[in-house]
Formats: sequence, structure tokens, C-alpha cells
Amino acid sequence: MSVHTIYMKDGVKMMRPVTTREDYLALRDSALQRATVKAVRNGDHEQKRRLVQMNYSCLPNPDGTLRGAQTPSTTVGMDIDHIGGPERMAAVRDRILEHREALGLLMLEQSARGEGYHLVFRRRAGLSQEENLRWASQLLGVDYDAGAKDITRVFFTTTASPEDLLWLEDEVFKTLPQPLPAREGSGQTEATKPSTPLPHREGSGESLEGSGESLSGQSPLFKGIPYAAIIAEWWRRTGGEPQEGERNVRLHQLAVNLRAICDNRKELLMQVMPRFGLSDQELRSVIDSACKEPPKGISRAITEIVGFLSPKLGDYRGLNEGMNKGKGPDACSDPQPPRSALPLGYANNLGGLPEMPRRLPKVVQLLLSKTPEIYRPAVAHAIFPPLGAHLWRVRFRYIDNVMHEATFMNVLMAGTGAGKDCITQPINRIMADIRLRDAENLRREAEWKREVNSKGSNKDKRQRPEGLIIQEVDPDMTNPAFVMRMAEADEHFLYTKMNEIDQFDALRGSARGSQQFQIMCLAFDPDNRYGQTRVGTQSVTEKVCIRFNWNAATTIQKGQRYFSRVLTDGPVSRINFCTIPEREIGADMPVYGTYDAQFDEALRPYIDRLTRATGEVECQQAYRLAKRLREECADFARLSQSRVYENLSFRACVIAWLKACVLYILNDYHWGREIEDFVRWSLHYDLWCKMQFFGEAIDAANRQADERGPHPGPRNLLEMLPERFTLHDADLVRQANGMDTRGTRNMLSQWLHRGYVLQMTDDSYQKK
Repeated sequence: MSVHTIYMKDGVKMMRPVTTREDYLALRDSALQRATVKAVRNGDHEQKRRLVQMNYSCLPNPDGTLRGAQTPSTTVGMDIDHIGGPERMAAVRDRILEHREALGLLMLEQSARGEGYHLVFRRRAGLSQEENLRWASQLLGVDYDAGAKDITRVFFTTTASPEDLLWLEDEVFKTLPQPLPAREGSGQTEATKPSTPLPHREGSGESLEGSGESLSGQSPLFKGIPYAAIIAEWWRRTGGEPQEGERNVRLHQLAVNLRAICDNRKELLMQVMPRFGLSDQELRSVIDSACKEPPKGISRAITEIVGFLSPKLGDYRGLNEGMNKGKGPDACSDPQPPRSALPLGYANNLGGLPEMPRRLPKVVQLLLSKTPEIYRPAVAHAIFPPLGAHLWRVRFRYIDNVMHEATFMNVLMAGTGAGKDCITQPINRIMADIRLRDAENLRREAEWKREVNSKGSNKDKRQRPEGLIIQEVDPDMTNPAFVMRMAEADEHFLYTKMNEIDQFDALRGSARGSQQFQIMCLAFDPDNRYGQTRVGTQSVTEKVCIRFNWNAATTIQKGQRYFSRVLTDGPVSRINFCTIPEREIGADMPVYGTYDAQFDEALRPYIDRLTRATGEVECQQAYRLAKRLREECADFARLSQSRVYENLSFRACVIAWLKACVLYILNDYHWGREIEDFVRWSLHYDLWCKMQFFGEAIDAANRQADERGPHPGPRNLLEMLPERFTLHDADLVRQANGMDTRGTRNMLSQWLHRGYVLQMTDDSYQKK
């Protein structure tokens, strides 16, 4: 057979033959596949990794794996990409169909993004994979994707609709008794062939094979994971392969981290370490130096990489065993599932944090331009409270038809000495114009106070001046002062920046009050009412609508303690959280750029756009994006059956959507793909932080009545089940994840309704 669909088993890409047209069309035309293709063509290219993958050019290894397969099939898969506009696309399609007999065309489909075609044709005996592609390219007069010349190349499949699947012959499913032998030049050589299958991330299209030189013989493993895969993931998380001038330093750092999982054995390190041109003597010198350093145990970075790549994470039975084990000295080699895999679209970077898009909205790019790389994600979240504070009487309509204003509350949670002050300078520059106006009104207020205090108690005293709009307030203000400033703000936002989150305690009212948390909740909720009533003539008696944006910073432990009593009361879900990843010990100090007059001048037009905005702002692209994000989160909640994730995602989507609306104004009312990518990343990042810092505690609080332990976080339960499973299998998956079996039938009913599975018998199901 020439058609194989790709699936994951124990972290490795496997191949399953597709032997009939019916099976092939069913894979292409599931509800989930159609929805994913639609999302990709609407611009959500991150969803592409969720599409069904096919290979048409090779047969699997004897163990069913794809990686390193050497036996070509009877057909060749070809990728023609970036063709051009509709007219050019139509011309190429017609040319392919016109030459279908000479080509031996067996399948033709439109690509996932709709910008090219995938075609499958009969392999020409005696020609290598690349020579077959070159022959077809010359016949059709088109260029093929040179990066797709390997026989193990997979294709992201589209739907079975006539618009997507343009040609299909049953011959593509036939089985030959003896497959064609591989020949020299097929794209697989001894230099590129790995000795054992290496883990893949499903749908990423990226190899985790180690850089440098390939290992000969049997590749050594650590807890079932090839060292080559660990090394490749190390490079990906630490900035890529070493460049000229940093080779020895970077290899020394790698050796220092690897030695703990190599038992300090220099011979093993010599075998697994990449060389990048070093001789045996030079590499041994690097390893000797690394092994002389004092032992520090397995580093956090290696622990996270092993947890990410561990084959046990794909097996719910292995997960159940890991959950029941104690956290002894070897806990790092049998880890819990990483939370980095929780929400859709997560890219495991910087220890699990979603990776920030390369292309950013222009204003974000400007505000990050002076910020060191490691701090940029934190600053990218922290800039929105001061930006939103510039909007006055501007409202946006959410997908539930409720009007919102640009309310942003941001908490940066990171370790001691992590560099939490990185947000200060960007915030100072954004707030410069508001502070200038506030200074004049503070001067007027101080002058009035001096005048009042200079007169006797029986003298006539001038009333408090009108128009004292003072937006930036002290974080340690009392509750009456807060109400008074809000009343005088004339519907402007108040803003404050707190160096520590507990500075909020000044607003709590009585000694044991918790009004500060009430203020957080009310600030986020539209058309809220808050205030106080006093009988004294000098006391503040006001009812106000809270408009309050703020930034705060804290250590992780302190932040967790601060919110520990209100985990299920609402503040956590309304706040946008961010963090700073821990740097390697001894890492270089990050260096900031210079904030100067040129920077301020570049920022000025963006601030002017915010101050000029008025009324209800409508952005259809942001509205549609909010719907997609909400459905993505709901989709994962159904599959993971995590109530905590679902509850946190509701308001996280609102926060992300508000950022999209503000960026739309800042971009002079123009939408761009970079806005959508940034907002989606922002949502995933916010949810990652909330689940990382509070997920287990919230779950424990929700389960306290049942006296159950903390839940490790949501997982995609459907992925943990085999292709065909029974009701009993589903019960076991739920039990392995700390859930009762009473909800199994309801879960399966949801999956059936959503088109994730097919029901084969009363108690057996088949994945779509």
C-alpha cells in the first residue's frame, strides 16, 4: 500500500496503512478535520498541527515507525507551494490534470492554507526520490518544494470535499508483493539515518534529532529517551545550535547538564555529545572540564526536557503509576505530565512557556525594543494596563453582547532576583502624558489645601476645585481616598503600579476586611457600583463605577499565599498573569537599551490614537477571533475534562479579546495577522501561568468536600485512549486522572456530538 496515516505512540511517529477509499475519506472528512482546515484558512495557522497527516512515499520500518524509513513505496508525494493568486492556482491545477496520464496521477489535493497543491504519482523505477520529483517538476513546468525531497516527508491532509480533494485513484491503496528497493540518492544516507526512532511532537513537522554528528550503532537511552532527542530539545530551549565563537562555551554548558544523567561517565558523554567539528581530544577536554565542576544533581532544565519527552506521558497506565509514586530522589526521571501541554497551541519554550510570535504588532515591537529577550514576554503583558488607562468612554461589545471597557490588571510573578523591574521603564514612558496632567492637578489640589488650612474654622472656605482628574494614584491609598479619586476622575481610569502585590492591602478597609479583592472583581465587571456612605460632613460619601487598571509584581510563593484564600472567588480569573523564566546559574546579565527622546517620539502617535478614541469601537476581526478562541478553549476543556481550565478560560478569553481591541486602535483601526498571533499567544501564556501557579490549588479547593488530593492539571483524555476503545477503557482513563466514572457516559456523549468519535457497539468506540 502507498498511503499511510501518521499517529503517535510513546512519543514516536508511527505509520498505519490506509487500505480503502472509505477509510481514507473518513479520515479526511471528520467534523474535527473540517473545522481545523477552516480555522487554518481563516488565518489560524497554529491549528495546522492538528490536521491528519499522511505519507505517500515510503513504507514503515519493521517496528512500524516512520523515522529513518528506507523502503520507498510505489508512489511519490510531491508538494507544490506558494503558487500565487487564484488565476495561477487554477492554471497549475489544470496543467496537472491535463498531464495526469503521463504523470501517473493518483491523488491531487489543495494544501491546508489553500496556497498550493499536494499530488501523488507513480514512482519511476530506477530513479531516486529527488530524481522522481525533478522529473515531475519538468513535466508540469512547476517548482517542487525542495525541502520535501525525503521519502519520510508527511503532508497535512485537507478535507474530502471536491474543492480540496481534486483527484483520487483506487490504485493508491493497492499492495504490491515486493516493494521497490531503496537506491542511492533516495534522500536517506548513513550520515543522516538515525539508529533508533526519536520522539516527535505530533504535527509539528520538526525533528528532535540531535544536532552535530549522528551516532553510530545503538543510540544510548535515558529512561527510554534517546540522548540525541534530549540534546536537540536542549538546543531548542537555549537559543539554537552554537554559532562560531561560542561553540566551546555552549558545549561545556551542555556537558555540565548532561553529566548528571550520564552518571558522570566520560565515555558515555563522549558517545552522546555532538562535536560541531571538534576532534576527539578537543571534545574530551571539554568533557573533562565539565566533570571537574562540583556535582549539583539533575538541573531543572534537564528535568523539564525529560518530562516533556518522556514516552510514559502517552500512556495513561504509566501516568497512573507515576501519580502513585513518591517524590523521592529519582522523581525527576519519572515526572508528572508537564503543564506546558495543557492548552491548545502551546509551544514548549523556556521551560514550558508558550513561545512569543516572531512578528509582533508595531506598538508592542516598539515597547519591547529596549527590553532584553528574556524579559520581553513579561513586558508584553505588562504594557496593557497603562495603555488601557488612556482610553476614555471607549467601549467594546463582546461575543455575549456585553459591553466592556479596557480593564487590565496584571501581576508579574517570578523568583527573587529574576528582574521583575523590567516592566518599569516601558510603563513610565506610556504614562508620561498622564503624569504631566496629573502634576498640574496635584498642584491645584495642594494649593487649595494650603488655603483651607490657613483659615480659621469659622471662616468661609473655598470649595474643593472642580476638574481634579488625577489618574495615577498611590498604591497605599485608603479606601475613602480611592473612592474620592474615582468620583473625581470623570469616567477616566485610575492607574497604579505596585512593587509588591500586598500594597493592595491598604484598600482592604477594616483590619480583617477584603475589600481589595472586591475591588479587583468589580473593576473587571461592566457597570459595577462601589462606594461608601458616611454621616460626617467632611467624610467621603460617593457611589462610583470602578475603572481601575494596575500592575503589580511579586515572588511566586508570595503571590500564591496572597491569593490562597480567594482562589475560587474570582480575582485570579480576572487578572492577567505573567512570569520570567529562571536563568541558568552564572548566565550573563541582560542588558537594556536606552529609552531616549527618539523612543518617546516614536511612541507619541500611538498614545495620541488612544486619547482620540471615543464611543463604541467595533472590530469584526477581533469579534471573530474571540469566538474562535472561546471554541478552542471549550474544545480542550471537553477533551481534558478539566473544570479548572474551563473556568479560568472564560475571562482569559475576554482579557485576550480586549487586548485585540486596544491593538486595533493602536494600529490606526487596521487589523493584521500579527495582532491575531499575538493575542492567541497572550491567551495561552496567561492560562499557562494560571494553571502553573494556581491550577492545583484551585482544583484542591474545589475537591475539598470530597477530600481528594490535588489534580495534576488537564490532559487530552481522548489522546490517551487507543484508536478503538471500550467504555471500560474510558473509565480507566478518568480514574487515572483522578475523576470518577459517573461522568464517563456524559463525556462520551459530548465526544459523539462533537464528532470526535464514532460509536461502533453499545460499549465500544472508534476515534475519528
